[in-house]
Amino acid sequence: MPHISQRGADMPASPIRKLVPFAEKAKLRGVKIYHLNIGQPDIVTPPQMLDAVKRTDLKVIEYSHSAGFESYRRKLVTYYESRGIHINHHQIMITTGGSEAILFGMMSCLDAGDEVIIPEPLYANYNGFSTAGNIVIKPITSHIENGFALPPIAEFEKLITPKTKAILICNPNNPTGYLYSKEELMQLRDLILKYDLFLFADEVYREFVYDGKEHFSVMNLDGLDEHVVLMDSISKRYSACGARIGALISRNNKVMETAMKFAQARLSPPTLEQILAEAFLDVPETYFQEVGKEYVERRDLCVARLNAMDGVMCPTPGGAFYAIARLPIDDADVFCQWLLESFNHNNETVMLAPATGFYSTPGLGKNEVRIAYVLNKQDINKAMDCLDAALKVYPGRTAIIQNAEVNA
Repeated sequence: MPHISQRGADMPASPIRKLVPFAEKAKLRGVKIYHLNIGQPDIVTPPQMLDAVKRTDLKVIEYSHSAGFESYRRKLVTYYESRGIHINHHQIMITTGGSEAILFGMMSCLDAGDEVIIPEPLYANYNGFSTAGNIVIKPITSHIENGFALPPIAEFEKLITPKTKAILICNPNNPTGYLYSKEELMQLRDLILKYDLFLFADEVYREFVYDGKEHFSVMNLDGLDEHVVLMDSISKRYSACGARIGALISRNNKVMETAMKFAQARLSPPTLEQILAEAFLDVPETYFQEVGKEYVERRDLCVARLNAMDGVMCPTPGGAFYAIARLPIDDADVFCQWLLESFNHNNETVMLAPATGFYSTPGLGKNEVRIAYVLNKQDINKAMDCLDAALKVYPGRTAIIQNAEVNA
């Protein structure tokens, strides 16, 4: 019998989706599940975008340019201009979701064996894409006690070797919700310039920033035009996760020329979804104001409920729609599976993502979970009722961990 590749064997399972079979079995038993495991908002996709597809009278669904429709890229220039980011349409490549933007960025800038430094907890697919490219992640751990702030620059510098080629950040962060400040990003800029590295930035959640704070894009860091590679997507911005339209952006011409080779190999991004995405200019700015207000209310409810539970700690996220919570449990993977296999509260349960999959350092996140507060407030309340009840009867409940023990 032939063997699968070592790359395939090493490819990590998604912490977000790996428990789906257990959820499906629970549903067959008649158990209602509140899905807080995945960033799939219940916010309605703007009708202006859906209507654009409905109005389409194409007779043939043709390939687009490998970089995406020029008309869409030109409109994106207008969008980025409104966010204070000055680029032209040649510096934008449309990708099949933000995931392909991350993959193209890594493949264009990093060779097998090269190293990329990433603050953890990190977006789980960074682990997967780096494995696919034989790229080495050098994780730098952020901590729940200070809300997962950017680790000290001196700690980054300790990890830099001759094989280090890039630093990757997600801002606001998935899975922690932490919003990096302009001051933190400027410290990173100095490090990038000192060692002549790429700075990859995943800014998919830039519209979701709370408490009067503002998002500062790495595209606006002085002196980094040749260093910054930006990844973006409409998935969360317009609650259009299934449309699979992202973007790779850089002022570095060589990066964009190289990425084009990968883009041509996959031919083109999807046509109908680009038509949907291009209609974003018809969506009023009030859309973001209303959605942002809703997410603040969901965040505040979710965090308050979590911190009211005995032994639970959850810092308040500054952006995105995720939170990492530390629970009094022995094993997050076991606990999340147990919630689906062996527990129900009034014939209901909650699906969470074990945080172990959001770390690159083995052994971390064993008592943490990621929660996506993407459901309406009534459902969040019911989900928290389930979690509170579960923690009281979970066989692997542990003693409340004091901060001093964690920092030891």
